[in-house]
Amino acid sequence: MHTILRSHAKEVVIGHDRPFCIIGERINPTGRKKFGEALRAGDLSQVIVDVERQVAAGANMLDVNAGVPLADEADLLARMIRLIQEHTDLPICIDSSVVEALEAGLSVYQGKALVNSVTGEDDRLAEVLPLVKRYGAAVIALANDETGIPETAEKRLEITEKIVEVATKEYGIPIEDIVIDPLAMTVGADTDAVNVTLDTIREIRRRWGLNMCLGASNVSFGLPERNAVNAAFLAMAMSAGLTSAIMNALAPECVTAVRASDLLLGNDPWGANWIAAFRAKSAASTA
Repeated sequence: MHTILRSHAKEVVIGHDRPFCIIGERINPTGRKKFGEALRAGDLSQVIVDVERQVAAGANMLDVNAGVPLADEADLLARMIRLIQEHTDLPICIDSSVVEALEAGLSVYQGKALVNSVTGEDDRLAEVLPLVKRYGAAVIALANDETGIPETAEKRLEITEKIVEVATKEYGIPIEDIVIDPLAMTVGADTDAVNVTLDTIREIRRRWGLNMCLGASNVSFGLPERNAVNAAFLAMAMSAGLTSAIMNALAPECVTAVRASDLLLGNDPWGANWIAAFRAKSAASTA
C-alpha cells in the first residue's frame, strides 16, 4: 500500500517496500521561544534556515506548524507554506489542531499534502476529514479519542478501525491516504510504553497494511542522550512496520539509524542510498 505525496515538482512515496520517509520536525515553534517570538512579529527568516538545514540533512518531507499564541495561525501558516514552497520542492506535512489553519494551509499548497492530524473523536473526524477529501490530501490519524490515549494496543486498534471505516465509507477517502499514528509515549514515564507502541505497529500492518507515522522524539522526552534513544527506537519501529516519522532530521544518529535500517530491511536495493549518503558525507568533510 503506497501513500503518495507531492509538491509542485516532487513526489514522495511512503510504503512498506519503500525507503523510510523522514519528515523533518524543525519548523515548529513549540519549545522554541525565540522562533515563536519572531513568527509572531512577522519575521519568517528562520523558516528559510530550517528548510535549508533539513533538506541538506536528508529530510524527505517537512512538517510545518504555526501554533504561536496570540498570532493569527491560519494567516501565519499560509504565509509559511508559501515561503517554504519558494525554497524547496519537498512535499509538506501541514500540522495544526486548528481547522481554519489547516484549510488555509491546504488552500495555498501546490500538490498533495499530508494533513497532521485527526483523532478518533466524532467531532474531530467531522471537521477534518471533509477538508482532506476536498483538497485530495492524505491524513495522519492518531489512535486516540475522547477517552484519551489508550494504554493498550487493542484499544488503539479499535480506534484505528473506527477511523478507517469512517474515512473510507462516509467520506470516500482512499485507504492508502490514511496514515495511522500508533502513538509514541515517553519511556521515561512508562517503561512498557514502547512495547505497546511496537505491538500496535505490528498489528496495524498485519490487519490493514496501512502506512504509519509518529512523533519519534516523544519516546525520549525527559531523558539524557535523547538522540541515541530515538535512533534505537526508530530502528525497532521500522522493523515492526513503521514507514515514516516526524523526527529530528538534524540528528545524524537518527538519520543514520533510519538509513541503515532501510538497508538491513531490504528497502535500499544494493545499498544505493547508503553508499550515496556516505559519499556525500565524505565529500562534505573533504570540502
